[in-house]
Amino acid sequence: MRAVATWIDKVHDRDKVEQCIYDLAFKPDGSQLIVAAGNRVLVYDTSDGTLIQPLKGHKDTVYCVAYAKDGKRFASGSADKSIIIWTSKLEGILKYTHNDSIQCVAYNPVTHQLASCSSGDFGLWSPEQKSVSKHKVSSKITCCGWTNDGQYLALGMMNGVVSIRNKNGEEKVKIERPGGSSSPVWSIAWNPSKDEHNDILAVADWGQKLSFYQLSGKQIGKDRTLTYDPCCVSYFSKGEYIVMCGSDKQASLYTKDGVRLGTIGEQNSWVWTCRVKPDSNYVVLGCQDGTIAFFQLIFSTVHGLYKDRYAYRDSMADVIVQHLITEQKVRIKCRELVKKIAIYRNRLAIQLPEKILIYELYSDDSSDMHYRIKEKICRKFECNLLVVCSQHIILCQEKRLQCLSFTSVKEKEWLMESLIRYIKVIGGPPGREGLLVGLKNGAILKIFVDNPFAITLLKQSTSVRCLDMSTSRNKLAVVDEHNTCLVYDIHTKELLFQEPNANSVAWNTQCEDMLCFSGSGYLNIKASNFPVHQQKLQGFVVGYNGSKIFCLHVYSMSAVEVPQSAPMYQYLERKMFKEAYQIACLGVTDNDWRDLATEALEGLDFDTAKKAFIRVRDLRYLELINSIEERKKRGESDNEVFLADVYANQGKFHEAAKLYKRTGLDARALSMYTDLRMFDYAKEFVGVADPKNSRLLMSKQADWAKNSKEPRAAAEMYLTAGEHLKAIDIIGEHGWADMLIDLARKLDKAEREPLAKCAFYFKKLKHHGYASETYTKMGDLQALVQLHVEARHWDEAFSLAEKHTQFKDDVYVPYAQWLAENDRFEEAQKAFHKAGRQSEAVKVLEQLTHNAVVESRFNDAAYYYWMLSMQCLDIARESDDQKDEMLKKFSRFQHLAELYHVYHSIQRYTDEPFSSHMPETLFNISRFLLHNLTKDVPLGISKVNTLYALAKQSRALGAFKLARHAYEKLQELHVPSRFQESMELGSLTVRSKPFHDSEDLVPMCYRCSTNNPLLNSQGSVCINCKQPFIYSASSYEVLPLVQFYLEEGISDEEAVSLIDLEVPQLDKKAARWQEMSSGESQSLKLDDDMEDPEQDPFTSKVSFEQGGSDFVPVKVSHGALRSMSRRDVLIKRWPRPLKWEYFRSLMPDVSITMCPSCFQMFHSEDYELLVLQSCCCPYCRRPIDEPN
Repeated sequence: MRAVATWIDKVHDRDKVEQCIYDLAFKPDGSQLIVAAGNRVLVYDTSDGTLIQPLKGHKDTVYCVAYAKDGKRFASGSADKSIIIWTSKLEGILKYTHNDSIQCVAYNPVTHQLASCSSGDFGLWSPEQKSVSKHKVSSKITCCGWTNDGQYLALGMMNGVVSIRNKNGEEKVKIERPGGSSSPVWSIAWNPSKDEHNDILAVADWGQKLSFYQLSGKQIGKDRTLTYDPCCVSYFSKGEYIVMCGSDKQASLYTKDGVRLGTIGEQNSWVWTCRVKPDSNYVVLGCQDGTIAFFQLIFSTVHGLYKDRYAYRDSMADVIVQHLITEQKVRIKCRELVKKIAIYRNRLAIQLPEKILIYELYSDDSSDMHYRIKEKICRKFECNLLVVCSQHIILCQEKRLQCLSFTSVKEKEWLMESLIRYIKVIGGPPGREGLLVGLKNGAILKIFVDNPFAITLLKQSTSVRCLDMSTSRNKLAVVDEHNTCLVYDIHTKELLFQEPNANSVAWNTQCEDMLCFSGSGYLNIKASNFPVHQQKLQGFVVGYNGSKIFCLHVYSMSAVEVPQSAPMYQYLERKMFKEAYQIACLGVTDNDWRDLATEALEGLDFDTAKKAFIRVRDLRYLELINSIEERKKRGESDNEVFLADVYANQGKFHEAAKLYKRTGLDARALSMYTDLRMFDYAKEFVGVADPKNSRLLMSKQADWAKNSKEPRAAAEMYLTAGEHLKAIDIIGEHGWADMLIDLARKLDKAEREPLAKCAFYFKKLKHHGYASETYTKMGDLQALVQLHVEARHWDEAFSLAEKHTQFKDDVYVPYAQWLAENDRFEEAQKAFHKAGRQSEAVKVLEQLTHNAVVESRFNDAAYYYWMLSMQCLDIARESDDQKDEMLKKFSRFQHLAELYHVYHSIQRYTDEPFSSHMPETLFNISRFLLHNLTKDVPLGISKVNTLYALAKQSRALGAFKLARHAYEKLQELHVPSRFQESMELGSLTVRSKPFHDSEDLVPMCYRCSTNNPLLNSQGSVCINCKQPFIYSASSYEVLPLVQFYLEEGISDEEAVSLIDLEVPQLDKKAARWQEMSSGESQSLKLDDDMEDPEQDPFTSKVSFEQGGSDFVPVKVSHGALRSMSRRDVLIKRWPRPLKWEYFRSLMPDVSITMCPSCFQMFHSEDYELLVLQSCCCPYCRRPIDEPN
C-alpha cells in the first residue's frame, strides 16, 4: 500500500498565524471538503484543493463540522457556543446556541436529525421541529456518532464513558473504559458496512487503546494498544479499513479488526482529524499547524497462481484461495499485513511483516480447498519476489536468489548478473523443482533447486517481462519490455516467431502447439505458426488450460471459456486432421466437430472422421465409415470409389456419378439416381442408346411414383401404364372421388376387380351415389342392397327388396335392428314382422310390454299386449303346429290388454293429483277390474289402488254398502302409508252412512232383465242367465248388447247376407196398437202378433227363462237372421282361425260404435270425443284416417 499526496494546503489567518484544523467533513458525493479552521469554515474542491469559499459566522474557534447524508445541508459548531446550519449552496439558514462551547456535531443518517454536543449537555434538532431538545450530561462530551439505522446515538466523554442513547436522548447502554477519567474517550466511529450482523463501534481513548464494542455494550476482542494518543478514528465507506491519527504526527491505516497496515503521510505536528472520501481510496488529514493534506491510497495486487489455483490478498490482512475451475473460494485470516503470496501444487506461502507461514492441503484431492499450517518461519525478510516449492521457499531480492528450507535454513544462493524481473516454478520432482528466471538484461535462465549452478537457456537483447515454457519443455515464450511476444525453440535457440502487443503469455497445458497472449484489450490465440486469432478481452492472461483461459483484470481472476474453433480451422485448411482433432478436443462447438468430421472424411482420414462423428452421434456416417473399413479389409483399395460413396452420402451426387463412371461402376451411379428419383439425370446418364436400361428406368419411375410425395402424378403414370388396380389404390387412399368416378365410368363392366375396388373406395369415402352407380354397372345386386343398408338408405333398399324378394331378409332384418338400436321399438317390431321374423317381433314386443309395466306406463302396456295378441293370431294362422298354443296366448294377451287399459285410469287416479274421469266411470272401472282379478293379479296392477278407488267412488256415488265392503277388504291388505290415514278415516266415517247402495247404480242384465249386485262373485256375467256383460271400453257401463251364435250349417258370409236383407214390411192392418189397462197402470202395446214365433225369433230366444246353473247361448236360425235389421247387429270380424262374433242391440236407440281393428265397443259420443282428442282409437291406436 502506498500513499500519494494529491494536494496539500496550509491555512493561515490574515496575520499569517497558523490556524489549527480541528475537524473535516466530506459532502456525501465527495466533491467538496468542509474544513473547521480557526473561526472560519472553509469549503474546498476535493479534485484539486482549490478553496471555493470561506464561510464567516462564528466569533470563536470552530471545533466541529458535519454534513447531512442527503447532501442538502451541513452544520458547524464553535467555541462561541453556537451552531450554524448551512445549505449545500453555502448559505447560513439557522443558528442556535448551548450554554457551553460546542465539542462535536453529528447528523442522523436516516432522519437527518442533528445532534450537537457541548461540555455540559447535548441537543437534538430536526428541520421539522422549531425547538431543540437538550439533555444534561455529567461529563464533557468529546465525540458523538449515530448508528447506521439512525436509532441510537453514541457519546464519548472525558471521564472515559461511552453513553449510547436512543433518539429521544434516553440512555440505553453505558460503556465504562477501564482507565476512567485518566483515559478520556477522544474519538468514536460506527462501522458503516452492511455485511456485518451487528452494529460495531470503534472507540479510541487517550489511554492509547483502540477497542471495538457491539451495540449491547459487549466488547469484541481485546483492546488494541496504540503508541500514541488517538485524535480521530474514521472508517472507509464500506467499512473494510480504519484510518486513525493523533499525537504521532501521522495517520495510519488499520484493518477493520484494528491490525495496523501502514502509514499515510507523516506530518510536522499533531494530526487532529482524518476523513476518508466517500466510496474511494482518498484520505484527507487536518493538522495542528494548519496543514490540510489530501492523499490517494494505492493498494498493490499481491497474488500467486499455479495451474487452476489462484491466491490473492483481500483487505490487506486476509488471503483468499480460489479454484478457477470449480469457482470454490476459501479465506485464510492472517490478522497481519500480507506482504507476499506464493502457491505451488499443494503448498501456499504467505509472507507477513515478521514471519512467513507455509500452508499445505489436507488431502491430494484436486478439488480439496482446506489448508492447514505446515511450518512457520519466524524471521523478517526483505524481498521483491517470493516463490514456494514442495520443500523450499525461494526469496528474490534484486539480483540475489536465496533458497531456504521450511526450517529457515539457507540451502542455496544464486547471484545474477542483472536484476531479476520474473520468476516461475515449472515443476519437477519434490526437492528438485526447476525455476524459470527472466532478467532485466534479457537473459533467461533455468535453475534447479538442488543445483547451485544456473543454466542459461538463451539471451536476448531486451528485458524480460513475462515467461512461460510449453508442456513438453521444447518451446519458450517470452514477453519483453517492448510488449513483443517471442517464441523460441529451447534446443536450437532459434526464434520461431514473434507477435506484437503482448503484456503476458501462457502456453496451453493440454496442447503443445497452442499459446495465448494478451495486450491492448485483446486476447490472441496462436496455434503452430498459423496467423493469430483475436478476440476482445480486458486484463492479463495468466494461464491456459484446455479451452479455459485464466485472466486477471484489476483484482479479480476469471476463467474465460474460449472456443478453439479458429485454430482448428487453420489446421483443417492444411489437411492436418490429427492436429485439428487434438484442438477440437479442447472445446469446440458441435458444428465445428461436424466440419472436422466432414473434412477428415473427404480427406479419407477415416480414423479421425470416425472419432469426430462419434462426438456428434451421426450414425449415418458412422455406418458409411464402417462399411468402407469392412471393404478395405476385404481387399478393396480404390480410394476414388470410397470418395464417390462419401460424396453420394453428402448429397454431391454429380461428383459421385463422375467418380463412379471413371471407375467403371456405371450401374452404381444409375441405381443412385433412381433411388433418389432423379430420373431426368438418370436418363441423361444412360443416354438414348440402351433400351433395356430405359425400360428399367420406366418401371422404377412408376414404383417411385407410388411411394413419392406426388401421388396424383403417380396415379396418372399407373393409368397410362395400364396398371388400373395400383392407380385405383392410390386414388382411393387419397380420396379423389372425381378422378375415381371418371375411371370407373371408363372401365368396361367386364373388368369386375377394378370396378369392385372403385366401389369399395366409394363406400369408404361415403360417396354412396357413386358406389351405387358402380355396383349397378357391375350388376351386383347383393352388394347394392348391402350398400343401401350400410348407408341407411332404407327407401332405396325397400324398393329393391320389393322388386327382388330374395333380398327381403337382407333389408328388413337390419332395418328392424337399426330401429331397435334407435329406440324406435314399435317400428322395429313391425319391420321384424314384415321380414317374417315373427319370433324376433314377439321378443321385441314382450320386452317393450315388460318395460312399460315396470315403468307404470299401463296404457302402453295395454297397447303392446293387444299387438302381441294380434301377432299370436298371425302366427296361429300361418303355423298349424303352434295354432293351439298361439290361440291360448291370444286370449290371454287380449285379457291382459283390457286389464292394463282399465288399470291405467286407476293408477292415474291414485298417483296423480287430478283425474279426468267421471266418478261413475272410475266406479265402473274399479268394479270391472275386481271382477277380473279373482284368480291371479298381473304384474304392476295393485289391488289396493283398485279397492281404494272403489271405496272413494262408491262413497261419493252413494253405494255405502259397497264402500264398507271395499274398506273391509283393504284392511286385509298391506296399504301404503300415503293411503293409511285417508283409508282409516274413510272406513270410520262410512259407518255413519246407511247400510245399502243407491238403486240408480245397480246394473241390469239386458237379456233376462235381472238386477245384478254391484260386486258379483261370479265375475262379469249375469247371476241369473249367466250371459256375459258387454262393456263400453271408455265408461265401462254395461251395453244393451246380447251375443248370439249361428246354428249349424250357416256360414258367416250367408249370415251377413241374410242380415243385410231388408226387413219385410208388415201389413198395416196387421200391425196395430193395443191399449191395455189394469189397475192404476196404463200401457200402449204394439201388437205384432207375438203368438207367431216367426215374427221375431230372436226375442223369444232371449227371453227364454233360465233357472239352471249353465249358460245357454242364444242360437239363431235363418229366419231369425232374416228378421234382424243390419243397424241392430254388430259383428266382430276376427281373422282366421277365429270365428266371427255377432251381437244384437236390444236398444236400437242407444248408438254404439265398434273399432274396426280391435273390435272394442263404445258409446258413439264417447268414441267420437276420444278420437278427436288423440286422432286414433284409444285402445288399439288405429289412426282415424286409416281405411278399415
